[in-house]
Amino acid sequence: MACVKASPDAQQRLLELADLDSELGRLDHTRRNLPEHAELARLQQRDGELRDSLAAAGAREGDLHREQAKSEADVEQVRSRIDRDRKRLDAGQVASPRELENLQSEIASLLRRQDDLEEIVLDVMERREAAEAGRQSAAAEREQVTADIEAVTGRRDAALADLAEETGKAADRRAAVAADVPADLLDLYERLRVQHGGVGAAALRRGRCEGCHLTLNTVDLRAIRAAAEDEVLRCEECRRILVRTAESGL
Repeated sequence: MACVKASPDAQQRLLELADLDSELGRLDHTRRNLPEHAELARLQQRDGELRDSLAAAGAREGDLHREQAKSEADVEQVRSRIDRDRKRLDAGQVASPRELENLQSEIASLLRRQDDLEEIVLDVMERREAAEAGRQSAAAEREQVTADIEAVTGRRDAALADLAEETGKAADRRAAVAADVPADLLDLYERLRVQHGGVGAAALRRGRCEGCHLTLNTVDLRAIRAAAEDEVLRCEECRRILVRTAESGL
């Protein structure tokens, strides 16, 4: 049993404090666990992934653009050689049959080379189009994610504002109640509140401590019955201040 003394009314005020501390704890838990927090974290993670994807896609498109330009230049170079050789043939500049045969063979080889290079150009173009489509899709998704972040942030801020208002009102009520509690009793309560999860006092109802929810034994109940009204009691189990009420069952 504690040696602090306080009137029954002062002790009853501790129950009001305990209720308000429970409310403040609930509000704080709600604030820290708003679903918008997790949703924003997920959206921001996705936004980062999309940002990285867009950067990689941009670099990939640049590489493919250069690869396509080189492939097209290769094709153009082969075409130029084919045109030059054909002009020689058409102009009758080749007199030797062997030279004529070699030139015709070279043109045929160049045509095959041109076909191969054009296939490469088509492949690069297809890959570039696919990369561009992927980048556009990622950009569209990121635009949507950005809009979602803005909407969720708005909901979160509105919820936080409401909780801040409720917390402020509860804190004001708590301050008013605490002002009516004797200093030594309030000091004991505050120390116990830190030790016991935010609530330092509990009611005794029907022989049970409402703090730890355990029923007191016969010996403890007998000691409580014998205690003076102004004696501040402690639960033998959880050590919170135990406040007697009309429902204590004594």
